[in-house]
Amino acid sequence: MDSNLVQWKRQGQSYLRRVRIWFNLLDPSLLLSSDAEILKAHTHLGSRQKVDEKDNAAVLLSLSSVHADSGATLPLVFRPPALLPISGPLVVATLLPHSSVKPALFWQLLLQSYNAGFNYTNRNSSAEQLQSKKTSLKQLLLIGGTVSYTTFAGALPQIFINRLGIRSPPVQTFCRSILPIPLSAALAFFNVFTVRSEETETGIQVFDYNGKPVGISKAAGERAVRETGLSRALLFGTTAAVPNMLVLLLQRTRPFQRNSMLSAPFRHISVALVFSLMIPISFSFFPPLGTIKKENLEEELQAGAIGSQLFYHRGL
Repeated sequence: MDSNLVQWKRQGQSYLRRVRIWFNLLDPSLLLSSDAEILKAHTHLGSRQKVDEKDNAAVLLSLSSVHADSGATLPLVFRPPALLPISGPLVVATLLPHSSVKPALFWQLLLQSYNAGFNYTNRNSSAEQLQSKKTSLKQLLLIGGTVSYTTFAGALPQIFINRLGIRSPPVQTFCRSILPIPLSAALAFFNVFTVRSEETETGIQVFDYNGKPVGISKAAGERAVRETGLSRALLFGTTAAVPNMLVLLLQRTRPFQRNSMLSAPFRHISVALVFSLMIPISFSFFPPLGTIKKENLEEELQAGAIGSQLFYHRGL
């Protein structure tokens, strides 16, 4: 078991503890570290039997920048600390009330492309590591199809307004403020589910309590993808829901009725704030080192499994 997973096993079994860890891991200053410093920190953790406070810097650097299956450094733009600086402005832009279809499609394309890259980079690649497989043409086509579909689907509210010539204020409010809430959550889940579908087909590595590999399990792969999809749906669904609901409520108040220009900056600020708070909350919703009961594994793995439950790397 990789040293990153060992750290999550030691420190990440409590939800509040995970939230605290993720708040530290999402520090953008961690992006300034070089690959040499990151690998040194990862190697240092692997050589330590017990980690104390003086190793905290190495723990944060390793957990935020090293893939727990390959042991390699993650690409800079797809590391967890880069999620807010890069996707934050894109999320704000996609939730704006656009005047035409083209800008809605453009911002959705950027956001969905980044989400697909982030999901794929931070997937569980244990089966690929064991079989020395590289990204297949099928997987590339699947990622491209996912980006295309989610881009079009994400712009549907604006497409409805423009193509159907909707002028009714209540219907426009529904399309701009209500419809994006379930749509954002569903597309976030779909993006994870399709980009990481190979994990459900080939399975992922499972470990016993001592960290020894037991085998490749499709059941664990399905659970890892489902849990990650739900956490991402929580992130984007809540980010769309809270600011839109607040704007709808505040538009009925006297200050906002007197000055309609207040709605736009309030929406921008609230989206960015909610998104930044929801990242550590959603990432902590399920433990990065997930558990699965022995009886839920494939029959061929149950015979060699020691203990009542096993562990797997959920990915991010």
